[in-house]
Amino acid sequence: MQNLPIPEKRKPWTRRQLLQLGLAGGVGVTGAALGLQTLSAKLLPQVKIPPLPGDTPDGGNGINPLQVLRDFDYGTVKRENGRTLREFRITAKTSTLQLNSAVTFNTWNCNGRVPGPTLRAKEGDRIRVLFYNQGGHSHSLHFHGTHPPEADGVKPIANGKATIYEFDAEPYGVHLYHCHVEPVTRHIGKGLYGMFIVDPPGGRKPADEMVLIMAGYDINDDNRNELYAFNGLPDYYHHHPIPIYKDQLIRLYVLNMIEYDPAATFHLHANFFDVYRTGMTLTPSETSDVITMGTAERHILEFSYRYPGKYMFHPHQDIIAQNGCMGLLEVLNV
Repeated sequence: MQNLPIPEKRKPWTRRQLLQLGLAGGVGVTGAALGLQTLSAKLLPQVKIPPLPGDTPDGGNGINPLQVLRDFDYGTVKRENGRTLREFRITAKTSTLQLNSAVTFNTWNCNGRVPGPTLRAKEGDRIRVLFYNQGGHSHSLHFHGTHPPEADGVKPIANGKATIYEFDAEPYGVHLYHCHVEPVTRHIGKGLYGMFIVDPPGGRKPADEMVLIMAGYDINDDNRNELYAFNGLPDYYHHHPIPIYKDQLIRLYVLNMIEYDPAATFHLHANFFDVYRTGMTLTPSETSDVITMGTAERHILEFSYRYPGKYMFHPHQDIIAQNGCMGLLEVLNV
């Protein structure tokens, strides 16, 4: 595929242009297997991943939070101008999510899921994001990290239009992306967000890696959250514990995307974790069993469990935990 031109002065692409370039078709991303091989082939043989329980439900959108945990999107991998290019396709959509037996929620989302796909690259890769808005409202994608202003994603893209964001993956760490159309709090609260991981050039030591994104749901439009969740669905990991193996290093990429609440904590029961703040270091800054994060803060937490059994994790604000942000780790013998 030839290098695609950037729309002049961030002018949105028309559907005809997209069709000519092959961007207006399905939103599936190919090349994930190649990306996985490129970034982490050395890690996989050394890490054992427990099988996931069968027949676990989703929220009506085909996305199972147990699968979201370890689902990393490495994009379509190419070589352009002597360097690695990772191309991602993201479509803003509107769809209904079944939060519990009594509550459905009309989400604005990326690729039909909340949270959006976890994008992953290595520091120095070239990133190209093909963004197509089918969400019924104006949306955009703003990436945290370092990039030129034309890739900052603050300009609204009208429904039915598209654009391309292109930038270098830097610095390494745990970042995020989200819609930046006003009111930003509402667009994020409706589900337009996801994690963006940039790995250091030499990678990290082998671990069972998982993503946990905390979020809130304002279900009655009063600018307050009534429900909360890890990875999209309230209480999912409480009813369907996350299996992990005893004595194996766990690496959690934790992101707080709870709007309307100024901060949230993350607490791990019967254990302590090493904290790598914003993921921008290879040595831990501290060790704790609870950490406080404002909205959009994120960290890497590493730990392992000595004893089999079930252990809680949750924010230490009871109202957040009791209303959906509660989970269990089930530690298994290898």
